Amino acid sequence: MTYNFDNLSPADFEDLVRELVGRELKIRFEAFAAGPDGGMDGRHSSGANATILQAKHYAGSSFAKLKSALKKERATIDKIVPQPRRYVLATSRKLTPANKSEFATILGSVLKKEGDIFGPGDLNSLLRKFPDVEKANIKLWLSGAAVLERVIRSAAFAFTAMSRADIDAKVRVYAQNPSFKEARDTLERSHVVIISGPPGVGKTTLAEMLAYAYIGEEWEFVAIRSLDDGLAAIIDTKKQVFFFDDFLGRVALDSRALSTRDSDLAKFMKRVRKSPNARFILTTRAPIFEEARRISEHLADSRLDILRYVLDVGIYTRRIRARILYNHLYVAGTPKEHIKALWDSGAISKIVDHRNYNPRIIEAMTDRLHIGDVLAADYAGAFIHALENPHQLWDTAFRTHIQPMCRHLLISLYFCSEYGAEIDDLKTTFNALHPVLCKIYNISHKPKDFEEALKILEGGFLAIGGSTISFINPSLRDYMADYLDDASLLATMASTAQRAAWARSLWQHVRNRKKLPTEQQRLIVNKFKSIAANFEKLPVMKRDSINPKIYHFYDLSMTDRISLLLDWTSVTGDTEFITYAVQIAESPHEFSPWQDGRSLVGLLQRLRQGEATELLHIRNLSDKITDRIIAMLQNHIWPDDLDRIYEAMEESRDVLSCDIFDAANQAIARIIDDAREDAASIDSESTLADHIEAFKRLAPRAGIVPGKLKTAISAVESRILEIEESVEDASPPDFTGKQTQSSDRFDDAALNNLFAPLVHS
Repeated sequence: MTYNFDNLSPADFEDLVRELVGRELKIRFEAFAAGPDGGMDGRHSSGANATILQAKHYAGSSFAKLKSALKKERATIDKIVPQPRRYVLATSRKLTPANKSEFATILGSVLKKEGDIFGPGDLNSLLRKFPDVEKANIKLWLSGAAVLERVIRSAAFAFTAMSRADIDAKVRVYAQNPSFKEARDTLERSHVVIISGPPGVGKTTLAEMLAYAYIGEEWEFVAIRSLDDGLAAIIDTKKQVFFFDDFLGRVALDSRALSTRDSDLAKFMKRVRKSPNARFILTTRAPIFEEARRISEHLADSRLDILRYVLDVGIYTRRIRARILYNHLYVAGTPKEHIKALWDSGAISKIVDHRNYNPRIIEAMTDRLHIGDVLAADYAGAFIHALENPHQLWDTAFRTHIQPMCRHLLISLYFCSEYGAEIDDLKTTFNALHPVLCKIYNISHKPKDFEEALKILEGGFLAIGGSTISFINPSLRDYMADYLDDASLLATMASTAQRAAWARSLWQHVRNRKKLPTEQQRLIVNKFKSIAANFEKLPVMKRDSINPKIYHFYDLSMTDRISLLLDWTSVTGDTEFITYAVQIAESPHEFSPWQDGRSLVGLLQRLRQGEATELLHIRNLSDKITDRIIAMLQNHIWPDDLDRIYEAMEESRDVLSCDIFDAANQAIARIIDDAREDAASIDSESTLADHIEAFKRLAPRAGIVPGKLKTAISAVESRILEIEESVEDASPPDFTGKQTQSSDRFDDAALNNLFAPLVHS
């Protein structure tokens, strides 16, 4: 692979050159700089025996500019006492033989031979000679045309479409650190890595870089939006890397939610561990993960050994924090006068060492939106203020810099999925909410407000990838969560809800995040009646906008809708919500065994153990749900789904009818009989192994004779053998992420040397 090195910052280029040229000359260069035009980016030995290395990152610049810089360089070299024994130059600017000869004339006797001038062609030759350097430098390797093309192709079919510019920007701003190698090694050792840490420390960035690296080696990328996506089917014949961002942060963290959700997560993790070709990357906020482990028997299961998967990225050395700040200032194109203001005021060290240092704040304070109205003289103070008061980072921009229609669009987006929303879906939500808010606040509005707001917000507040819109920075979403605290406003918004999931998101904000008083909760719930009346008609699945052959979960499951209606009933005492729940239970919509089965059983237990079981409408709903469970068991069902449902049934045996158990036992007999046919359609050894374990647990419950059970297990084992013969275990990826060991010593002089080129170049 050939590189032009233009995605590397000057500091990145210097690091690469020190490593490559050092390997070629069989010496180790010390990272060194003497400030602007100091003449040293690397130094070996000292005194008269010193070998000086200079890196000139001039990709895209003219030959005249590089030539002018070298003339200044010559003057600097002449001032070095004692004179170095040898001078080596490396540049990213393409050079001809004539160019090298001209440089040799400029540099004079300090250049021992023209071969000590390394152009991009020479550096690429060294990369081929030392391939481990290429695979260790993730930023460089991911920028290669072939690798980047694979990443883009994968992103096009993920939950968010990303352009080449989007991915290139992420790679350029990334500050490689030891966490990458630790994550890679954990993933290869255990097939699962959970990247945890406080908000904003770079969990998603690390996870994305890791996923991109696997994609670069032609692994299939499977992005998971929620547990309701089914956690995707593992196909053991394919090399697959599954990616789930902030998996617990997107599930309401309470005992009831975890009892039905985390068992799926634990089960999937166990499957990944067994699969030879599957890898699973997850991110989560550390406090949420610890709380989940505390209240969840599945995630605390010692057999899962989940602790050894966890990789906390919340601890960065001073060197890494400085490089993150440097990269953002460089890649964002922060005006030179603003960078100089940070330098002159001494703010750089204060930012790097600040107790609230956070890459998310660094990103926000180096983008054009937050710099636009800040004078260079005020930039250092504004930066420190943002670290001291991260909540206020977006406040001024949100309240004063944008029009009401833009605020209404951001509010509409907040209660969509945290992964963002399809443009058409967001437009539907906005067009319902915007006119209502405009009427209340006596604001005029126009038919094209959505399109206008989108244009204004793109780049500063919103990121648009393909047909998906999301917040440009998670800190903006955090700000919105605190901003939306007015009960009257929330009630008005509730009246405009167009989807069940949007309504539940608003309700969870009211009940869990804001914990509003009961009377205010009642006010808001009563405004949900218009959407509640439509719950039965709203689709659960939707055709994918990128790949029309694929359907994905679009809205709440039918069971989740009934559960939400019961919550609203308990708050208001209004039985009209129960009427809507009965309509759902009676609807022609199919209930999914995987998505609804266990939840339906839990819902039935909740109804029959509640305080209002004697009420007619509660009994009616219970009967309808009983009928639903029986109908589900009478249709095709996979063994692992049936096993989960039966487990829930046994936990609720005292409130379930015999008819349900009869239907379940008949389903067990049916799946035992159909074992061979069902197994033939499955390509995952781990899934089939789970089916065998399910058979072993289910057969005794239904009185299946041992001979029949043995025949079913043999049929599945035969299918496993067929798959094993066609599957080769994935070899460890070539990329290592292993960096050259550098000293942990990173004092103020080293800090100044890093940032000096940004100020003085």
